[in-house]
Amino acid sequence: MEGDVNDEKTMRIGEVAELTSLSFRTLRHYDEIGLVTPSARTEGGFRLYTESDVARLMVVRRMKPLGYSLEEMSEVLAVVAGIRAAGGDARGGQAPGAQASGGQAPGADAPGADAPGADARGTDARGADARSAELAERLAEIRAEASARRDKLAAQVQMADEFLAQLAAPTEATEK
Repeated sequence: MEGDVNDEKTMRIGEVAELTSLSFRTLRHYDEIGLVTPSARTEGGFRLYTESDVARLMVVRRMKPLGYSLEEMSEVLAVVAGIRAAGGDARGGQAPGAQASGGQAPGADAPGADAPGADARGTDARGADARSAELAERLAEIRAEASARRDKLAAQVQMADEFLAQLAAPTEATEK
């Protein structure tokens, strides 16, 4: 461990490479293209990764065998980050504990809060709810696509197993 960023311990690239089974070159490439950038750098310019960075790298690593492009990986990371930024409630609505107890509701003085059909949270909250709903819908699509890709990969593994069995068959016949 190297230091901390926002109370998260940091790691240098070597430790991250070991934890993720990704090469130094891959980690540097992901940083250069902006797919997963380290949270900080040392004064000397060395990359410093947090546990959150490593978690995002693990998502990327798990997408690789399913054939996701770098652009698709970036979109998945953006959707997941958007859902987390919205309080983790991808179904829309408020995150638990977001409503202040007593007093005026957050957003009650927001522009458009008194518009027809506006609730006490105002238009910004409705926009956030709509965005959360969009993210939830996109996440469901991503899950369905990932499931289809996994099924395709499983079928390919099945074919590889059959091939290996065929290669073993001539050997087994001559050993008898």
